[in-house]
Amino acid sequence: MASGGMTKKEIGESHDVLRFGVNDSVRGDLAPPHPLQATIQSETKFWDDKKKFGTEAIYGSAFNIRKDLDAQILSRFQRPPGALPSSMLGYEAMTGSLDDFGFEDYLNMPQESDSLRIPDMHHGMEVRLGLSKGPICPSFN
Repeated sequence: MASGGMTKKEIGESHDVLRFGVNDSVRGDLAPPHPLQATIQSETKFWDDKKKFGTEAIYGSAFNIRKDLDAQILSRFQRPPGALPSSMLGYEAMTGSLDDFGFEDYLNMPQESDSLRIPDMHHGMEVRLGLSKGPICPSFN
């Protein structure tokens, strides 16, 4: 499942309260929402690095480079903003996150979670036409 909800801010960029909400602050982008989330992220990074080291020892460095390039390509493939969310099935199958069973899978629908942002069709068209900067839909990041 793709981690969602965070947009990248540039230095000197003013905060658009109407588009991104009141609680979207720089502190919220830097610090995880919960202390346990930082531990989980560092643990997954540790095991991912360990897996990469093992596959490099067995198959060589070209395998990891190819896998990283495929992951970059599959992570960019998504639906345009609208009513149907992008499932990112190829990326989830490649990274193994299809096997992860998060609390949002059995407690509520992902559309009802606090971290999901509703796609803004107007902002998506502004980005496609080059009138605005930023991701087409912040919930796909």
